Amino acid sequence: MNLADMLTFADIGQLSRIADHYQCDCNGNSKHELIQSILQTIGRREFIEHHVAGMSMEDLRFLNMLLFDGRRQFSLEELIACAQQSRFTEDAREKETPRDIISRFRKQGWLFQGRTHNTRYLFEVPEDLKHRFRVALEQQFRSGVIKALGEPAIYREEPELLANDLRLLLQYVQHHEIPLNNEGVMYRRNQLQIMEKFHVSEQLVGKGWRFGYGRRFKDYPNRLALLYDYAYYKGLITENRDKLLLTSSGEEYLIEEKRESMIHFVSFWLRLYKGPIPNLLSLVYWSERCSKEWVTVNSLYRRIEPLIRPFYYDNPTSIYEERILRMMLHLGMLRIGEDEYGERYVQTTPFGSSTVQLLYKG
Repeated sequence: MNLADMLTFADIGQLSRIADHYQCDCNGNSKHELIQSILQTIGRREFIEHHVAGMSMEDLRFLNMLLFDGRRQFSLEELIACAQQSRFTEDAREKETPRDIISRFRKQGWLFQGRTHNTRYLFEVPEDLKHRFRVALEQQFRSGVIKALGEPAIYREEPELLANDLRLLLQYVQHHEIPLNNEGVMYRRNQLQIMEKFHVSEQLVGKGWRFGYGRRFKDYPNRLALLYDYAYYKGLITENRDKLLLTSSGEEYLIEEKRESMIHFVSFWLRLYKGPIPNLLSLVYWSERCSKEWVTVNSLYRRIEPLIRPFYYDNPTSIYEERILRMMLHLGMLRIGEDEYGERYVQTTPFGSSTVQLLYKG
């Protein structure tokens, strides 16, 4: 529902609290006057832009979660969890409680409680406000991004290469006997042989902690781990005791010369990485919206960084560089370039733009 509909269903107590918050000049005993006054106030073109510009970082993170979570309605417990996730810095935890944030959003008329028997304990943001918030946030994010004067001297993109390398992975498993160690991991020799066949090579995993981004992320380089996990979860390969084998589905895949759509890799990546990066879809969305043209990686990161929550040994920089930008490059969603002075640039590909819009609408 839109704001006007939700105001109509709201009781006069909540309407009065919203009107008082905005100091509306109207008859507080008239529901009709309260609704009209609130709509006139919130409906002003500059209203959302003004409030977004003055938001604390915690409020912005909370709002961002509500816009991109995928659920239209939230229980109180789910809202509290979202508010807690938005307060991941030490100073933020000392400002307000999650309930305070939720209460303030309700007073501002940005969050409403359901009125039917099934929704009376659920909350949602009006659909028209979601759109206006998204437009205002995009203006704010784009305002600080530095565009390139022209096309970088060199740039790299990887269209369809993941799909090609999935076939190469399956063909290697089909034609080689691949032993696995006690932890079910391929030996380094086999990993190197596989990556020598790939269109994109990577360094083998060294010592150190690696976890959180997939079943075999701790064992294999980032891109290989994504391909391996994809093939495993699709039932194309199987770890049979001490050997890696092609399944009947994998054999069929090669015989019929099937080709995986890149959108399937993107969807899999989002599911795999959303555990350590809960707001991954929004980070991908804002990256896409801010890089229609070539823009500097540094300026884009500065705009996105406040939304990124650290994950154990991964800080916001490594998360954005390695887990988001680098993977979006592998997924064919963007291209990365560099000028003669070493400045790095990024630009969304047509596939990246169409995919992000499809995923967000879905």
